[in-house]
Amino acid sequence: MKMYLISDNIDTYTGMRLAGVEGVVVHERNELKEALEKAIGDKEIGIILLTEKFGREFPDIVDDVKLNHRLPLIVEIPDRHGTGRRPDFITAYVNEAIGLKL
Repeated sequence: MKMYLISDNIDTYTGMRLAGVEGVVVHERNELKEALEKAIGDKEIGIILLTEKFGREFPDIVDDVKLNHRLPLIVEIPDRHGTGRRPDFITAYVNEAIGLKL
């Protein structure tokens, strides 16, 4: 199975291409939907990498794919500007999951 990148910027796309990952750069909502539909339709793609910006700006589209398709796996990655998560993201996630303050 292959990985496929859907990025909002050319820098992340270029870096992933150097690592051998094919992909596309999109900016608009409809472009994201089309790119996801194309990637889902390709049975060789097992993992779709999305820059975090899409998860923040279009959560309905991303969540729909995650909930309604077993494959491919959707993984949100930070882009060249870093992660959009707060610095204590993992600690807060654990606190929410098990109800224990670390």
